[in-house]
Amino acid sequence: MTTPRNEVRLAALGDLHCAKGSQGAWQPLFTQIQEAADILLLAGDLTNYGLVDEAQVVVKELSVLRIPIVAVLGNHDYEAGMQKEVHEILTNAGVHVRDGDACEVHGLGFAGVTGFAGGFGQRVLAPWGEETVKRFVHEALDETLKLESALARLRTPQKIVLLHYAPIQDTVEGEPREIFPFLGCGRLEEPLNRFPVTAVYHGHAHHGRPEGRTKTQTPVYNVAHTVLRQAFPDRPAFHLQTIALASSTDA
Repeated sequence: MTTPRNEVRLAALGDLHCAKGSQGAWQPLFTQIQEAADILLLAGDLTNYGLVDEAQVVVKELSVLRIPIVAVLGNHDYEAGMQKEVHEILTNAGVHVRDGDACEVHGLGFAGVTGFAGGFGQRVLAPWGEETVKRFVHEALDETLKLESALARLRTPQKIVLLHYAPIQDTVEGEPREIFPFLGCGRLEEPLNRFPVTAVYHGHAHHGRPEGRTKTQTPVYNVAHTVLRQAFPDRPAFHLQTIALASSTDA
């Protein structure tokens, strides 16, 4: 008989950038995650160039884990144009790869998309002018709509969002300001403010801040591996958070 859970421990990590020669490099950290967490979230850039061989290395590294894994792809995973093959390799290994869809694991709801670039606040890029600019902005809009659709399908009290690109500027602070527009897009924050989201995880901004908040005070965590290693040098380089589950009597 399975004992009902009162809480779930989430480990989160992004930007592994696994290369062909990375075999064995991540297993010690994943072994620590196996002991500490109930679910692992992977916030994209699992591979370095989006190659099949690299995705196979990722799967071998993840093989030490016996807990559910939820992931999104990052821009590096698209580099070789083999994102479908990378997605399939991960899925066949049991990873829940999200791309505008949702899933429920251990009573928590997860919505995930890669996201896109475009900037933040009043400086967010607008769909005006050349057709190329409009297509760029529409990609960010499409990712935002995919995220909203995934959140709308979740019926769990706690909703967790997994992205690669940042939805707010706070967690990219520390990077050169010139590249802020390429690290995320404020449009991704819009559905986060419309739904009761418990927490948001992203990567991509390797030298950003580890934590920020949306306008509605939802916590946003930058879990890029380099960020965690630099911000918390005295502990293993993964984010760990305990989420309390709502009881059946909660309204």
